[in-house]
Amino acid sequence: MSSHDRPEPPRSGSERDTLRAFLDFHRATLAMKCEGLTDEELRQQSMPPSTLSLLGLVRHMAEVERAWFRRVFEDNDAPMVWSDKVDFQAAYDARASTRAEAFTAWEAEVATSRRIEREAESLARTGFQPRWRQEVSLRMVMVHVLLEYGRHNGHADFLREGIDGTVGA
Repeated sequence: MSSHDRPEPPRSGSERDTLRAFLDFHRATLAMKCEGLTDEELRQQSMPPSTLSLLGLVRHMAEVERAWFRRVFEDNDAPMVWSDKVDFQAAYDARASTRAEAFTAWEAEVATSRRIEREAESLARTGFQPRWRQEVSLRMVMVHVLLEYGRHNGHADFLREGIDGTVGA
């Protein structure tokens, strides 16, 4: 694994540039944790009763990106990627998934999220969060998604170490 392709967050920058860079840093971290592994290794689950796997995390983060960017700012009724209802747990079931399937969906959602953020005039732009039935700002969405990545990249650290002993960034 190499960290040379991860974007370096600015040491000093605007709030928006900093949030954008840290999101991209964490997105790249998740991808990096999956580098060099086979589909079978990516599907390897942690320990019972958990069914958590690296591929499941990638699928879950595709759902998170969709739920917090596309569904809030473009289409409140957009279907989830892997469930007919808003069920984030469904994405974790990666037993029949492949790298190609999971990463294609995740990368498409990331691209949509980046476009939505880029097109917004400011972090104060609001959208409707259908699960909460409330308006939320782009700032809040970016921070929320950043926290999701931070938490799940911690899981990815342990999962990767369990697969092949690789630790660290």
